[in-house]
Amino acid sequence: MRTVEISKLVSDNQDRLGIEWVAGRDGGSRALSRDTTQQAHVGLVGHMNFIHPFRVQVVGPAEIAYLKTLADADRVATFGRLLVDEVGAILLCGIGDAPEYMIASCSASHVPLLICAHPSPHVVDVLRLYLSRVLAASTTLHGVFLDVLEMGVLITGASAIGKSELALELITRGHGLIADDIVEVDRVSPDLIEGRCPDVLKDFLEVRGIGILNIRTTFGETAVRPRKSLKLIVHLEDLSDEQFKRLDRMSVNASFQEVLGVKIRKVVIPVAAGRNLAVLVETAVRNFVLNLRGIDSTREFIERQAKLMESGE
Repeated sequence: MRTVEISKLVSDNQDRLGIEWVAGRDGGSRALSRDTTQQAHVGLVGHMNFIHPFRVQVVGPAEIAYLKTLADADRVATFGRLLVDEVGAILLCGIGDAPEYMIASCSASHVPLLICAHPSPHVVDVLRLYLSRVLAASTTLHGVFLDVLEMGVLITGASAIGKSELALELITRGHGLIADDIVEVDRVSPDLIEGRCPDVLKDFLEVRGIGILNIRTTFGETAVRPRKSLKLIVHLEDLSDEQFKRLDRMSVNASFQEVLGVKIRKVVIPVAAGRNLAVLVETAVRNFVLNLRGIDSTREFIERQAKLMESGE
């Protein structure tokens, strides 16, 4: 289970949001995670909420205006209801200086009290995106991950089947390399998988017979990408002549591979002498895009053929 401490959340977003510590610095080790087994009602970040409390409670001008309508004792007691065991931090946004009663309460409870000049809706959006990435379920996949026609495509297959050579040809055709050999993937939302390259392997592609190439240096900045959503898996398979002949040429059932609980469309391309794999991968991506738009060429052909047979009768 991945976690992130409040102190790291502050340092990682310091440049973008300018978050400052006000009180409760000794609570910086409080950790946020996506483990909701024990507290299924606890969200990660959002505006002040007592019914469905967030781990990072954001207090903006609207919340401050509400608290000011309360009597002094009630105001302190109401704010104190935020300081439960599950809370990670209180973040004040766009309200100026922190009220003294908040500083005193957070210091006594060892809860980080943070302040930020940006509007609270903007801060919530930024932190939700940040937490979705750092706390995402993750794993590693073996293959070459590319940006082909703005689609994240993972090329898989047995060792020495030609994945790197295919990737190199696709790069020369204007597509981009994301990762070679090891691809780190995160589930950043319920139905979205994002892939990236480990830091040590960034920009490098190994091609048998040539060695390790720095794609950024060799082909320029536009030949590499930092990350991409995984949309399609292209599996290269070495088939014998007999197996190649027995392939179902009119298959209408799409196949999928599950990655971190998300079904990813999978296309199997047989490897054979004379086949232009780069063109086939590009065509597979174009066909996948058409499928997303509800256009299925194979099904359309079968339906047209069926109509002709019916009219002939």
